Amino acid sequence: MAKNKSILLTPHDSEHKLRLPEFVSKLIFYLGLTFLPIAAYAGFFSVVADFFNGDNSSVASPVANVRNMALLQAALNPDPNPSKGGGDITVVGGSALLPETGPTGTIADVNDEPRGNNISIYVVRRGDTLSQIAKMFGVSANTIAWSNEIAAGLIREGQKLVILPISGISHLVKAGDTIQSIAKFYKGDVTEIARYNDLATATSLTPGQTIIVPDGEIAAPKYAISGNSLRGAGGPDYGGYYLRPITAGRKTQGLHGYNGVDLADAYGAPIYAAAAGTVIISRDSGWNGGYGKYLVIQHNNGTQTLYAHNTENLAVEGQWVGRGQAIALMGSTGKVTGPHVHFEIRGARNPF
Repeated sequence: MAKNKSILLTPHDSEHKLRLPEFVSKLIFYLGLTFLPIAAYAGFFSVVADFFNGDNSSVASPVANVRNMALLQAALNPDPNPSKGGGDITVVGGSALLPETGPTGTIADVNDEPRGNNISIYVVRRGDTLSQIAKMFGVSANTIAWSNEIAAGLIREGQKLVILPISGISHLVKAGDTIQSIAKFYKGDVTEIARYNDLATATSLTPGQTIIVPDGEIAAPKYAISGNSLRGAGGPDYGGYYLRPITAGRKTQGLHGYNGVDLADAYGAPIYAAAAGTVIISRDSGWNGGYGKYLVIQHNNGTQTLYAHNTENLAVEGQWVGRGQAIALMGSTGKVTGPHVHFEIRGARNPF
């Protein structure tokens, strides 16, 4: 007795049994097509014809093409946001004198974050305007004009512009000045001036005191010392990192302005670098917003030091200077009443 039975399917039976589900699937597919938009994609009817002819090789091709199609592909623009100003930005802050670009290599995706207390340098390119540059750095056009002594907004290709980190005016208090009178003169806001300078609106001001007027305006550059965002003893304390920039003399004014102090000595006395770094600004002439002849050094810890009112600058832009190296001679250029160095530390506490 046979324990196992085998069922033999003839080729005809096999073909019949396999064609039934295939026919059903094709019928379902056909019915579904009646509810689809006729112009689904190019070559629609040829694809349907191929399907019923048993040739499915062309079905996958349109799907793959649709998925790989570069939708909304746009032409690349090396400067897709011209309103931010054109050109290479040479920003002093972390990477001195290096172009600042975003991840895609353009200035359009540069983060619009505050630049802290550091000074920046912008190299003007053809087609730039003062307003474009000001917008890119988040300051007013007047702030740039005042700090660079630009007449009638005229700038030239290749010109290096000093960009201070805040829009505003630095006012040296005179006898009789009040917060209200300063606000009126510079078209500022009394409350904002008081808040920015940590003062009460009714506070009596002391002659010689420096008051910052946020977003203040002025008609003539000769009265302006642009920008100030670091006051008092703010910022980290780096201990003995900074050397006193003069070896003798005395302090004639404490912390004021841009975290600066005034240190007086004999006319022509040497001024020394407070710490090692690269000279990023060396202005040998001009009013320069009241600083006169001045230098700025970028240090490895991310801070900057400024030395103003010099009679002569001994170091030049791009020069590496060591801690304690003579970089200038004391003078009385700019807005001063006698020979001294106005010494600022940007980004850290001023220990002097």
